[in-house]
Amino acid sequence: MKTEYWGMVPYREAWDRQTELFNELVRARACGDSYENRLIFCEHPHVYTLGRHGKETNMLLREEQLKQIGAELYHIDRGGDITYHGPGQLVCYPILNLEDFHLGLKDYIHALEEAVIRVCASCGIEAGRVAGATGVWLAAGTKDERKICAIGVRSSHFVTMHGLALNVNTDLRYFGYIHPCGFIDKGVTSVAREVGREVDLSEVRSRLEKELCTCLNASGCR
Repeated sequence: MKTEYWGMVPYREAWDRQTELFNELVRARACGDSYENRLIFCEHPHVYTLGRHGKETNMLLREEQLKQIGAELYHIDRGGDITYHGPGQLVCYPILNLEDFHLGLKDYIHALEEAVIRVCASCGIEAGRVAGATGVWLAAGTKDERKICAIGVRSSHFVTMHGLALNVNTDLRYFGYIHPCGFIDKGVTSVAREVGREVDLSEVRSRLEKELCTCLNASGCR
């Protein structure tokens, strides 16, 4: 499995590059050609993305107001509702043939969550899951329930794109302009907020890469 680091990249560019790689993997798989599974890591400038089944009303700003805060909004082809991406947030886009990992979609999402839960634990943060809600959460089942990682994927012909967004040093004020993932009664948090200091993003990325390789049962990443 190949790992790529795209750095800070505009969302539109990353989406186009993802789609190209996704389509190529689907084609290669159908034709019996060789291909590579990929883990792609990046950050984005301020942007909101709304999934296929998301509600427009979960974006609380008009287009003019989005421009004022330097953000964009994209309607995209993943599951889930609305979320935010921005500097200090670690985004990972696995572009994988799930058959190579003997995973169905439900188990794949579980593996993504498990990798993030382990990364959080390595930072001294106890994280877990919430029934009926994808992603990774803190204080599940309490009044202080809050989300630290959003997950939204697209899968076709057993090939995946989109992925996860882990709040590391994220400016959480930007979540105040939306109902994150469609929830109006749940909070958001970041690694930095939980540990009380800014965190080395590259270190978190290395830990997440390692845990994803483990949880996906990959033979190796490079």
